[in-house]
Amino acid sequence: MAKKKKSVELSAHNIKFQIEKLSYKAIRFYPSQMTVDVMVYAEDNTKQGMQNIPFAHLPKEIKKLIKSN
Repeated sequence: MAKKKKSVELSAHNIKFQIEKLSYKAIRFYPSQMTVDVMVYAEDNTKQGMQNIPFAHLPKEIKKLIKSN
C-alpha cells in the first residue's frame, strides 16, 4: 500500500497571493489536514510571522496551483 505524503513543500514554487492588505507566501501544504503554512507580510513587506490557514480560505487561482503539485 502506498504511503500518503505528510506535506508538500511549496517554498521553491514561489507562490504568493494577497488577501485584503496582507501578502502571503505559501510554504507547505498538508493534504491530510487540508491546511497551508504561509508566511505573512505587511504592506511594507515586513514579515509578520507564519500562520497555518485552511485550504478553503485561499483564492481559487492559488488552489489550482497547489493542487496540481
